[in-house]
Amino acid sequence: MEKAYDPKQVEQRWYQTWVERGYFHASATGPGSPYAIVMPPPNITGSLHMGHALNNTLQDILIRWRRMQGRNTLWVPGTDHAGIATQNVVEKQLLAEGTTRDKLGRDRFIQKVWEWKAQSGGAIIEQLKRLGSSCDWDRLRFTMDEGLSKAVREVFVRLYEDGLIYRGERLINWCPRCLTALSDIEVEHEDATGKLYHIRYPLADDRSTPLTVATTRPETLLGDTGVAVHPEDPRYNRFIGKRVKLPLTRRLIPVVGDSILVDREFGTGAVKITPAHDFNDFEAGLRHNLPRLALIDQQARLDPAGLRDAQVDDALQERLASKPVREARALVVDALEKGGFLAKVEDHPMALGKCYRCKTVVEPYLSPQWFVKIQPLAEPAIKAVESAQIRLIPAQWTNNYLAWMRDIKDWCISRQIWWGHQIPAWYCVNCGRDTGTLLEAPKSFTLTAEAKPLVARHAPSHCPDCGHHQLVRDPDVLDTWFSSALWPFSTLGWPDETPELKTFYPTSTLVTGFDILFFWVARMIMMGLKFMGQEPFRDVYIHALVRDAEGQKMSKSKGNVIDPLEVMDKYGTDALRFTLAAMASPGRDIKLSEERIEGYRNFANKLWNAARFILMHREGPRADAPVAERPVTDRWILSRLHRCIGEVNASLEAYRFDEAANTLYQFIWHEYCDWYVELVKPALADKASRQAAPTRTTLIESFETLLRLLHPFMPFITEEIWQALPHKGESIMIAPYPTPNPALINDSIETEIASVTSVVSAVRNIRGSQGIPSSRQLHAAVATPAETFKNTLKTHHNLIASIAGISDLAIDTDVKPYPHSASSSVVFPGGGVGIIYVDLAGLIDVEKEKTRIEKRLKELAAQIEQTEKKLSNPHFVAKVPPDVLKKTKARHEECRAEHEKLTGELRRLRAMSGGAG
Repeated sequence: MEKAYDPKQVEQRWYQTWVERGYFHASATGPGSPYAIVMPPPNITGSLHMGHALNNTLQDILIRWRRMQGRNTLWVPGTDHAGIATQNVVEKQLLAEGTTRDKLGRDRFIQKVWEWKAQSGGAIIEQLKRLGSSCDWDRLRFTMDEGLSKAVREVFVRLYEDGLIYRGERLINWCPRCLTALSDIEVEHEDATGKLYHIRYPLADDRSTPLTVATTRPETLLGDTGVAVHPEDPRYNRFIGKRVKLPLTRRLIPVVGDSILVDREFGTGAVKITPAHDFNDFEAGLRHNLPRLALIDQQARLDPAGLRDAQVDDALQERLASKPVREARALVVDALEKGGFLAKVEDHPMALGKCYRCKTVVEPYLSPQWFVKIQPLAEPAIKAVESAQIRLIPAQWTNNYLAWMRDIKDWCISRQIWWGHQIPAWYCVNCGRDTGTLLEAPKSFTLTAEAKPLVARHAPSHCPDCGHHQLVRDPDVLDTWFSSALWPFSTLGWPDETPELKTFYPTSTLVTGFDILFFWVARMIMMGLKFMGQEPFRDVYIHALVRDAEGQKMSKSKGNVIDPLEVMDKYGTDALRFTLAAMASPGRDIKLSEERIEGYRNFANKLWNAARFILMHREGPRADAPVAERPVTDRWILSRLHRCIGEVNASLEAYRFDEAANTLYQFIWHEYCDWYVELVKPALADKASRQAAPTRTTLIESFETLLRLLHPFMPFITEEIWQALPHKGESIMIAPYPTPNPALINDSIETEIASVTSVVSAVRNIRGSQGIPSSRQLHAAVATPAETFKNTLKTHHNLIASIAGISDLAIDTDVKPYPHSASSSVVFPGGGVGIIYVDLAGLIDVEKEKTRIEKRLKELAAQIEQTEKKLSNPHFVAKVPPDVLKKTKARHEECRAEHEKLTGELRRLRAMSGGAG
């Protein structure tokens, strides 16, 4: 092995080897119980960011762990066509080339997008490979490949035939920049401060009596078709049935009673109804049979035709025509004020809806669209989570999911873009002409809400009603999330009955971020239950966000982005993976810094150096003696190792990646490297030692085991080291994952060695505080708190003396300090406190030691005061859990005992230096 670990020399070589040997490939007829994960498909426009790195690291840990357990593992990779995002990227590219999608036409534009996808759309796949993702790349899927397109058509047709997809004119969320409809959850709401305008609507039969309404959107009043009051409101209910003069127009509109729309405590208690521009007003318009007047066009400008239909005053029409909404608002407010209609304006907090892609303010827009009737699909999906058929982990997300599903609205699935799954619906031109539902224009057509669709899996040859062959296809495409909702079964070959579908569906685990719980997870559950009759996965592990070290969201504008590709180059992939796993606490965002990644790079170096030490000592006799006959240090490390194995497996079963990683870190760094390697050095150095042979065996076997235990987290370095050690098999990634052997876990031996390490640590602390070099041999005396500890230390006298650098070691329950001594408390297993004295004659500065003890006594005094206050507080004693109270009392006694012993030591030092006692 090289002196230093260089990830660049290792990672690509081993990844290529794993791929070439087919280790990632799954077989539907393979041995072992199936374990399957479908990757949340990243957008083809994307580049690997820390969210991807976290998500795929956690998936890879699970897959590698289960694969080593002997499960038949399948991890399905893929990418999403990302309709709006990808179309935007290609349109920008076309603009740079001096053309537009409209100039190209639909077919040529889509061809351009496929060309872009072939050139650039696979970048993120290569980046996922760089991360070490052990996906079955032979099964790489794309949400618009032929197989998935077939599944999309099949699902659409079946839902339509079942009456669960319909087309109708509805108010939808519209992005004026992307020029497409958005579903409710594609709208992000931001808190903002707007204005609340109080506007007078004069009664038609008594212009001196106005009905004052309050609105945040005065420009839409031009499209009002009614005013609502609460039928039980004594201020206004007498006006129900009357009409008011709509300001700035030539229209009269009715006053209606509506207890659903009107909140008597909000504003004035009277509400304008604009069915074409507000979702609540749309429903109120249906209840009261009010007309819908659309004022705003697709670019969020005032539509001249809409202004004419609304009978807006002629002069104002000219000023407002084709003005953007914000400009139009100012003009309308000015006209209201001049006309005496504006009563007052006040600041008002509001939630502003914005497009999740481009952050443009969204407009409610009246348009014919396709919808999924969602309630019949939601009910089984609610039951699946309520009955724990599907577990959401952490469980706190269950209530969020259920609350959203119980209040779910029909899903708008049509998008007015070109890139995506075009809706499989056709319209007869002949029938459309006759009914006026298809309006032709040069090179285009417009479909009204009443146009009758012909939904089919393949393009029909003729109209079933009139027999004509001139059919036009619906120009809209499906919401990207429609195809993604089919991902768990469409990627396995559905609607065909494939061996993969039979073996791997339902999948086992979904790993995802909470931000797509409703976009994607809920919809996969609904579709899986509908079309497969089974839930799509058993467990959904929901991880948090990766933020910067201060807890701020990473963004280019803030300059706080940590690029995973850069840190992998700098610190190695294993260091990044281990960092993300170690920090993945359930429900808590990761506060990531490069220092943490660097720290785990040091962990990789520690592992590498331990391997080099072991390989230096591998030559020589080895003895496969029964564990019970091996030296106590070997039995200790095997006990600790198997305890660690049990804890890591249990943590992974519970999706506690952080606990598993931290257990591994503590064991490997602090127990194996810092203690076991040190404890066995004397035996390995003594060629004549009878312990050398069995210790050499234990050293190699235990290290090989911990490498397998660590492999899912740090695959590259573990494979590189494992190949250099004696091992069975051709690769660590298909070697068996360790399982705990309870027979090797020995509490008494762990207590013994913990006593030894406590004494050695105390000696090292004294060396450090006094500046005594490790090469100087010491005289030391240990006072133990009980006979059992005395006997334990005497048993290991030579071991302690050897690794602590002590030439003369006394051990008893009561020992006398040296005339010139330094002391340190020794905390024994179970809480007993002893003390160790080191003879400082000719070694140290007495005054410096006195200063150290005085400082420690102040710390202890503060801790004693703090615990005394707690223990004398009846409220604390009554309220805290019993284990906390017990620990507090124990800590209090430990501090008192240490304080007493150090006080005596300080007294002796003062006496030594001739000071006052």
